[in-house]
Amino acid sequence: MAHAETAQAATGGVVSPRRRALAVTLESWLGMLVEIPAALLVVAEVFTLFAGVVARYGLQRPLIWSDELASILFLWLAMLGAAVAFRRSEHMRMTAVVANAKPAMRAYLDVVATSAALAFLLLIVGPAYQYAYEESFITTPALQIPNIWRAAALPVGVCLMALFALLRLVRVGDIRLVLRAVLSVALLIAVFWLATPWLRPLGNLNLIIFFVGVVGFCVFAGVPIAFAFGLAIFGYLALTTRTPLMVLVGRMDEGMSHLILLAVPLFIFLGLLIEMAGMARAMVAFLASLLGHVRGGLNYVLVGAMYLVSGISGSKAADMAAVAPVLFPEMKQRGAKPGDLVALLAATGAQTETIPPSLVLITIGSVTGVSISALFTGGLLPGVVLAITLSALVWWRYRGEDLSHVKRASGAEIIRSFVIALPALALPFVIRAAVVEGIATATEVSTIGIVYGFIVGLLIYRRFDWRRLMPMLIETACLSGAILLIIGTATGMAWGLTQSGFSRALATAMTGLPGGSATFIAVSIVAFTILGSVLEGIPAIVLFGPLLFPIARAVGVHEVHYAMIIILAMGIGLFAPPFGVGYYAACAIGRVDPAEGIRPIWGYLLALMAGLIIVAIFPWISIGFL
Repeated sequence: MAHAETAQAATGGVVSPRRRALAVTLESWLGMLVEIPAALLVVAEVFTLFAGVVARYGLQRPLIWSDELASILFLWLAMLGAAVAFRRSEHMRMTAVVANAKPAMRAYLDVVATSAALAFLLLIVGPAYQYAYEESFITTPALQIPNIWRAAALPVGVCLMALFALLRLVRVGDIRLVLRAVLSVALLIAVFWLATPWLRPLGNLNLIIFFVGVVGFCVFAGVPIAFAFGLAIFGYLALTTRTPLMVLVGRMDEGMSHLILLAVPLFIFLGLLIEMAGMARAMVAFLASLLGHVRGGLNYVLVGAMYLVSGISGSKAADMAAVAPVLFPEMKQRGAKPGDLVALLAATGAQTETIPPSLVLITIGSVTGVSISALFTGGLLPGVVLAITLSALVWWRYRGEDLSHVKRASGAEIIRSFVIALPALALPFVIRAAVVEGIATATEVSTIGIVYGFIVGLLIYRRFDWRRLMPMLIETACLSGAILLIIGTATGMAWGLTQSGFSRALATAMTGLPGGSATFIAVSIVAFTILGSVLEGIPAIVLFGPLLFPIARAVGVHEVHYAMIIILAMGIGLFAPPFGVGYYAACAIGRVDPAEGIRPIWGYLLALMAGLIIVAIFPWISIGFL
């Protein structure tokens, strides 16, 4: 029987069911072995950083080793989280082209994406091992242990992702399809390798070939963005320079290990926590009692709720997931069209990109050196301006809404819902006060929010579901790994651009634009709207932030003002169909067909653009309170 299955597989090009089942079982066991340590690392980071806050501020006896231990654990969390994301197919990718392809082509491109990711992982595993070995000769200053304990996360994470890629290829089942995809990727790599003698004399023209051509081709083919960046920078360094490839791994390590970025997983977990503990529901219920009887009132509640929740979670996906399930059923009951709901949800996602503690703000601070505290202060009013322009459009669209069946909340009901929501409404102010008063850094403050969320969820709202805790921790590690791997490979690309002299050429060109700062801002808005649509906010910031912020300073634009402009521009691009992946995330969360929201979202995007222009014209909105 087994022999017959093997023969059939050989002649028909189909992997036997027994082998596929074995691959699924292996992947399941391996996934569990990766997910559990990744979840425990999130817990360890929370305890380590919170212990540091308590020891320094409460006991006046700082732990000199807490940041070092957090840094070691963080790289492991990033790499194991990236492996979890790979197993779950949750690495960020642009699927607009792939989704519109015919089924056969879509299946082929999906396997090509896996094969391309596997190619990068196999190419980088040697330099990653070499880098870890070199780090073994360095001793950490506080813990006095070899740095290989931290650096080993890189080759281990790369090998785990490669193993998951191989198992995914085995699970495809169609041997011929897999062979075609693998050979296609291998052929392209061979062509580039054979072209090395012609590539090296081209100089900076190679930047267009690799960082535009290769990245663009990979992104539109559906290759996850992190691996598209990785293949481009690996090819550029290996084929056109004499730079040791171990340097690329070092730049990836530098990009992923920045301690400020530790806020990414912690704020993601905080966003999931406030939804699970009932805090988001309490805030939305209070806003609904205030405005539910007004025409378009629940739309105003959606705008306000996203503003408040964004001040807590820092993650747009977590924000939308916290608010939409609470509001959408009642809004649909009042006759709102699903397409209009998801369009407004996506628009509010773009509107709240600057509201602290936004992950994009933290990323800008980490890669450009701009004060995160200043970014947190400057991000509040631009969100208000965009909320006003959105609300103006809501008023126009819903000015004729029939609310004869809606009962107005009494004063007593409003007061009662306010009292219930007060602990949740206080969380953004607790987080902000902790940073301003110097109790915790922008990285550590998330742990204060997490502890606060646990206490409020357990003692006040009493909706704490312990069974959801492990899935939440795994989801945190997964999303964090996907984000941090992009930052790592994008840091490598940014380093390659800098070393090539491109940054100097770009600075000269942008500084010489006629019209000075006004033209520079206008060009930046157009550029980052496009980049936000194609690359998403964080990759675009990591790639271009170090290049453009010095130019902004040179032409007289305040760094915080410039940060708000480009974040809002990227947010508009991120949530703009057909390419903006944020729009599709909003559709998935609202369980609405993307086609239904495309027509109504354009009006909201125009309202957002009007708000962005106001923010750009009046710098005081961003820097008036610094």
